[in-house]
Amino acid sequence: MDAVIGFFSAVSNMGVSVVMPIVITILGCALGAGFGKSLRAGLMVGVGFIGLNLVINSLLGTTLSPAVQQMIERFGLSLSVIDVGWPAAAAIAMGSTVGIIIIPLGLIVNIVMLLTNTTQTVDVDIWDYWHFAFTGALVAIVCDNIVLGVIAAVLNMIIVMVLGDYTAPEVEKSLKMPGVSLPHGFTAAYAPIAMLFNWIFDHIPGVKDIDINMDVIQKRFGVFGEPILIGSVIGLVIGLLAGYPFIPAASGDMSVLTLAVSLGGVLVLIPKMAALLMEGLLPISDAGGKFVQKHFKNRGKIYIGLDSAVGVGHPVTMAISFVLVPFAILLAVILPGNKVMPFADLAVIPWMFVLITPTVKENGFRGIITGIIVLTIGFYIATDLSPLITTAAQNVQFDMGGASAISSICDGANPLTWVIVRLNGYLGFIGTAIVAVIAGGMAFWNRARILKEAKAMHEAEAATEAAAK
Repeated sequence: MDAVIGFFSAVSNMGVSVVMPIVITILGCALGAGFGKSLRAGLMVGVGFIGLNLVINSLLGTTLSPAVQQMIERFGLSLSVIDVGWPAAAAIAMGSTVGIIIIPLGLIVNIVMLLTNTTQTVDVDIWDYWHFAFTGALVAIVCDNIVLGVIAAVLNMIIVMVLGDYTAPEVEKSLKMPGVSLPHGFTAAYAPIAMLFNWIFDHIPGVKDIDINMDVIQKRFGVFGEPILIGSVIGLVIGLLAGYPFIPAASGDMSVLTLAVSLGGVLVLIPKMAALLMEGLLPISDAGGKFVQKHFKNRGKIYIGLDSAVGVGHPVTMAISFVLVPFAILLAVILPGNKVMPFADLAVIPWMFVLITPTVKENGFRGIITGIIVLTIGFYIATDLSPLITTAAQNVQFDMGGASAISSICDGANPLTWVIVRLNGYLGFIGTAIVAVIAGGMAFWNRARILKEAKAMHEAEAATEAAAK
């Protein structure tokens, strides 16, 4: 058992850009794509993730986050709970007992769901299983029971897999990523909220007709409506609020112009990196479709589950995020009862909107209103979970840098994590049973939907063949 745990820990430590090529190559060979084609596809996916990380870390991480932090200092903002960021949250999760076993356990859950037709997704994004481990680690603390923590992690994964399946058609359409789903523990948690408010918007006279999308903006404003210029203008505003000089005093210094060009570059480069990912995934997706059609007649469509980073670069998602990142600081200050100062995870705010954008049909107005709502909810969740996250950090000897209390926007502000943790915390085994009923109900509903979809697909294929004859 120690050898198995050690193996999966080593795999996790390699990082997504190394793990994904290995997983994609193995998966492609298993689906019959051939070793050469599978290896090229895997390496292309790895290169895509390297490109995404370079853009996100180098441009967002070193320009946007410091600018917002400068705003915090400039306006003298201070709250008692420190946002330590997702890398710290992931380290805390994977350092826990639940985290040690989450990768092999998650693979087993995915295989069982595929065999029982309760998911259509082959989730190759094994690194992001840490989101499920994070939930499990907090449940284990609040219940003082490791078994309940492990069960909570599994149930969290089942719910997210179903959400990934359900939102996949919109992901394909909006993000132009055929055969891809996003069963991401953080991103998927906001999809139900977006569905609810999108339904509410549809039923409010006047409001239902408000539509702000990038295509309309670009047509109306021409070149000035293009993503590169929208990103640059937003960067200009944030830079001015941060008090940066307009022109850099020396090479390498941050300035308003530097930030403007950097954020404009983000909106251009991230979609190009996502295109590399798709170039790698398409052969695997095609092989998966042929494999399923040949061996599993009742399976319907199969999706490849990826990190939601592939959808961060959508113009609407980035535009919403650039508006709401500085606004998040204002929310943190004015919300009564909030104790969390957003800091390290400000650059992660776009991940909240990756599934919100397709759910609201790329409507920027609905995205911004929904974003304000999820950020407000998120701050209260992050405040409420802070004592548990602090305890979890202490349990794995995480260096909190002298902070007495910590939290994060990712996954400390995750509404699905909060529901699972608090149900278990308040009701113990009964809470676990309630979550199990919800997860089981979603899985069986998903199975019925998959079988219905598969039947319709086969009937359409049979009709096409009959017409051809």
